[in-house]
Amino acid sequence: MAKKKILFINQEISPYVEDNKLSIMGRELPHAMQDLGHEIRTFMPKWGTINERRGQLHEVQRLSGMNLIIDDTDHPLIIKVASIQSSRVAVYFIDNEDYFSKRRMATDETGEDYPDNGERAIFFARGVLETVKKLRWVPDVIHCQGWMSAVVPLYVKTAYADEPSYANTKVITSLFTNSLKKDLGQKFKKCLAFRDAKPELLAPYKDNFGFEELGKLAIDYSDGIIQADSEVNKKLLKYAKQKGLPILPYTEDFASAYEEFYENI
Repeated sequence: MAKKKILFINQEISPYVEDNKLSIMGRELPHAMQDLGHEIRTFMPKWGTINERRGQLHEVQRLSGMNLIIDDTDHPLIIKVASIQSSRVAVYFIDNEDYFSKRRMATDETGEDYPDNGERAIFFARGVLETVKKLRWVPDVIHCQGWMSAVVPLYVKTAYADEPSYANTKVITSLFTNSLKKDLGQKFKKCLAFRDAKPELLAPYKDNFGFEELGKLAIDYSDGIIQADSEVNKKLLKYAKQKGLPILPYTEDFASAYEEFYENI
């Protein structure tokens, strides 16, 4: 099997956040693909709950310093990196003082979803795609895991479609269980429009993006879908099947199954 360059865009990765199905897969999948000989890059948000000293994170100056405009406001992009010692997998962290370093994950201290979660997801997606360009690394496959990465497929297929880094890249989205309590608000659609990701492309979607609407957006611009959990949103799984996309059913023996899926996509 031909060795591939695989970009993993993860919402959560253990041990930087507590163990759950999403964070464990965020750790184990890149490790498995690396062991199989594939070249990987792995990204996640630098959530404010991450202990930088314990995780041995350090800023990558040559990759930091760009400003991303979200909702007409400049937001500095900071890139940090660390290595998971047990697996030798390097993890790049997307950081920003407003969106990540002073915040928890999806919910605040009271358990309520942050009202700007949509803008945070947009910043994360664009931050990853811009950083990979700076790395001068051209992925064959982009694998998105978690709602924070759900806008990546749209941007790869529209706003970044003419970029040499992404012109021939295949995008895969993993479906997990719902981890958002509230929708992303009406401002999300406005903020999402960027370059060739034009407002008219977003017309088919509801004004208030919730977890399901976000999932539909990811599915619409993906080349393949993976059922990453035994229990996922049935409406989204049905939606993917209706689109006629290649779908990999849930399997516990994920390494060989995922590798074959990457090859055939």
